[in-house]
This record gives sequence, structure tokens and C-alpha cells, in this order.
Amino acid sequence: MCGGSLCPSGSPASSAGPAAPDSTVGSQNKGGGTPGPAPPNQSSVQDSVVVSEGEDMPEFVVTALLAPSRLSLKLLRALVMSLVYLAALVAAVVYSCIALTNVLCRPRRGCRGRQRLSAPDCLRDPTLGQHCFLTLRSSGLRLHYVSAGRGNGPLMLFLHGFPENWFSWRHQLREFQSRFHVVAVDLRGYGPSDAPKDVDCYTIDLLLADIKDVILGLGYSKCILVSHDWGAVLAWNFSIYFPSLVERMVVVSGPPMSVFQEYSTRHIGQLFRSNYMFLFQLPWLPETLLSLSDFQILKAVFTDRKTGIPRLTPCELEAFLYHFSQPGGLTGPINYYRNLFRNFPLEPQELSTPTLLLWGEKDHTLQQGLVGAIGSRFVPGRLESHILPGSGHWIPQSHPQEMHQYMWAFLQDLLDE
Repeated sequence: MCGGSLCPSGSPASSAGPAAPDSTVGSQNKGGGTPGPAPPNQSSVQDSVVVSEGEDMPEFVVTALLAPSRLSLKLLRALVMSLVYLAALVAAVVYSCIALTNVLCRPRRGCRGRQRLSAPDCLRDPTLGQHCFLTLRSSGLRLHYVSAGRGNGPLMLFLHGFPENWFSWRHQLREFQSRFHVVAVDLRGYGPSDAPKDVDCYTIDLLLADIKDVILGLGYSKCILVSHDWGAVLAWNFSIYFPSLVERMVVVSGPPMSVFQEYSTRHIGQLFRSNYMFLFQLPWLPETLLSLSDFQILKAVFTDRKTGIPRLTPCELEAFLYHFSQPGGLTGPINYYRNLFRNFPLEPQELSTPTLLLWGEKDHTLQQGLVGAIGSRFVPGRLESHILPGSGHWIPQSHPQEMHQYMWAFLQDLLDE
């Protein structure tokens, strides 16, 4: 189920009822683009031609005037999607060769991923917090989250990326639970959270509604939103369309989609770095390739000597693979990518939420130039950005101490209040 009007049920860590919904936010469209406030009255193409004061323009005239621009937009989208699927076919060939090579080099692992029957011990570490479920008001879906430090301060909500889960925030959960109520959620489709099968259940507007329902369902009216990778994509949009629910943001290695889109059209090298996005546009094949040779491609993402997470233990690796190894465990996360090009082209949007942006100097997935592109969209004085020397894409896990230092300094004035 993608949407609905089911009311939230209780959860082990949530005794307070949901706060009142954000009255500044407009309606949501299940299968369409990003939700947002109703637009203010302003001039548009329809308004640019006036017949006479107080007289409405005939509908056929408006349709005729808009026809060229609508046709141009349809042709542009058709061209873009043609190029996307062409790139997807090329990526499919490349990743198929990689996956088959893994199978041939490791024949004992077999062709399919091995389902893990029990969760690794590190996923049950009590020092990280209490495991809970929250039923979302908008959709009726149940999301899993880990909570610690309730009553110690403001809500600090963590949004993970791909291919991760709540466990990627283990260092931050330990660090900040003394002064904040820290909550790391498994986004829909991940881990024990509900995972609808339909691709249309993973549109941006529905994912943003999930975040809103989590904040209000936990009994808060605003939060400090900490995000990485895909979680960062959601956080940027959330800060635009639900600004009253976000007090501060900490974004790690993730640009707004409109910035990424514009930057990639000017820097073709970024598209090569993000080649996996094109593979993920295809049905069923990405799941098959990622699971071959006992998820060797995913294992390489985490453990590669140059681009992986340093000092990752075997138990921690299994913490990420465990849920992906379950039947259908990869489909939900990959469905996020299958909706990426749904709303092309995106219009530039001004960013104003006070934000700490952290970026890896050696990020193999995202170019450093994106940091400057993000800064150009910000209201002056609202963005603090740092490029961490020697770090890659996985800063919350590879360089937690540096990240924590920047976060404490960025949030100090809130703690002094």
C-alpha cells in the first residue's frame, strides 16, 4: 500500500501522540512529483497575454499558446529518457561482466546470494538504543527505527543512504544521545521497515511524507535532520517543502537533485561516477547482478581498499548484507532510483535552512565541484561547508570523530539556549 488514511498506532518508544500537521504544506500526489506549498499568485505563461480587464481568455486560446512549450518539454523528456535507457543498457553490459567475473573467480559461493537466517550481534547492540516501530499516519506503513536519549534534548533524526540502513549511524547514536533524542530510521523498503513492491510507492512526495510522519509521530514539531547519500537527497527536498519542521540540517555527501541534475549536464565526468544509477532503471536485472556470488558487488562497495569503509569488521559488513539477503530485500532500495528521472527537468530552488555540509576530498561517487554548486543556491550566511581531507564517501563511518567535532560546533548555540 502506497497511500491511505490509516491513523498511526503506538510504538514502544512513542507515548506522545502526533503533533499537529504542518499547516504550511500543500497536498501530495501519490504518483507525481515533489509535494509542496501551494504556489503564490504570480505571473505565468497563461497570465502573460491579457484579452481585456475582467475578461477570461478562452480556453482554446490558452491551450494554443501553451502547445509549443508543452511539446518542447515532452520532446526533451523523451530525448532524456532515450539517453537514460541507452546508458542503462551499456551499464547492464558492464556490470554483467563484473558479476560474471565474480562468479567465475569464486565458484564456491554459487550464482545466487545466500540468505542470512539470523541477524548479526552488532545489530542488537543495546548501547545503540531501543528498537521500535512507528505506524505512519499518511500511508499506514510501519517503519523501524532505533532510538536513544529520549528526554535529553531536541530530536536528532538520521536518514541513511544506499546501500545502508540505520546501522550506518552507530557512531553518531553513541555520540549524541547524551544531549539529544537520537533516532535512526530504516527508510521504507529497507530492513524491517515495510517494503511495498510497486515502484510508484517510492516517489519523492511519498518519501517526504514518511519523514514528516516520523517527526510528528514521535511527538515533535521540528528536528535536527542529519542525512547521507540518498538520505541527503530527501533531506534537501524536505527542508524546502517542510521548512517549519527542520531547525538545522547536517548533510553528508549528497546534493539536491536539481543541483545534481544541472551540474551533471555540464560535467560529464559526474555521470560516469554515477553510472550505477542508469543500471538501476532496469527491472529485476540490478537485483540479480548485485546478489550474484553472495552479493560480491555490494561487499566490494563496503570493503574496497580505496573507496570502501576502512576498518569495517566482518560483523559490521553482515549488518548491511543481512536485510539485503532476504527475499526482495534489494527491490525497495533500488526502486528509489527507478523514480529519479520521473520529474526531469527540475527547476532551481533557493536553499535557506541553516546547514552544515560535509564532503569527502576523495569521494569516488560525487565530485567536489558539487559543493560550490550547492553553495550558489543558498541564502548568504546559511551554509557552512567543509571538505574533509583524506575522506571518501562514507564519512559518518570512516571519519566519525571529525564529523562529530563539526556537528558539536554547529549545534552549540542550540545547546546553550
